Amino acid sequence: MTGKGQGFGFGLGKMKELAEAFKKAQQVQEGAKRLQEELEQMEIQGEAGGGLVKVIVSGNQEPKRVEISPDALAQGAELLSDLVTVAMKDAYNKSTATMRERMEELTSGLELPGF
Repeated sequence: MTGKGQGFGFGLGKMKELAEAFKKAQQVQEGAKRLQEELEQMEIQGEAGGGLVKVIVSGNQEPKRVEISPDALAQGAELLSDLVTVAMKDAYNKSTATMRERMEELTSGLELPGF
């Protein structure tokens, strides 16, 4: 049996830790919202064929546009298709790497499980 005045074992020290955890969580949430807005505005370019085909996506992988040079058109449909695919993969990889880096910056120094 516990003695009087001990309650549930939730002393002032634990309350301070809990308040600090909530504060950190709120900071991360606000930072994540800003980051999402920034990612939406970013333009990340992937390319193939030495720039014959360029695919531009946002920081959260939303397609924005495709640029195909006239020289790429002369290569034929099959090669053009391959160039577009390579450029898409390049843009996607750059975008996900950017997102990952920015999330790491956001959560660096925080002791959050699962990050």
